Amino acid sequence: MKELDPLLHSQLRLAVMSVLMNVEEADFVYLREKTESTAGNLSVQLDKLAAAGYITVEKGFSGRKTRTVCRVTPAGRAAFVAYVDTLREYLNL
Repeated sequence: MKELDPLLHSQLRLAVMSVLMNVEEADFVYLREKTESTAGNLSVQLDKLAAAGYITVEKGFSGRKTRTVCRVTPAGRAAFVAYVDTLREYLNL
């Protein structure tokens, strides 16, 4: 049986990817609210997903405030689909 992707097996990273799979993009505040995580923990997990090439992270400004926008990449989309397919195999669905 195939192994689950350990990068996506983390609860917070899986939650982030689940949100991003359903939207074109999401900003940091939105992801923090949806995942109910702390800013520090979310930041670390976004860095890990970005380093793996699963998401892109763009930092910029909206007026005087910083704005961080995340998008899932084609590689991230494929990894997520593979993760879900493997989970289905485990559950015999």
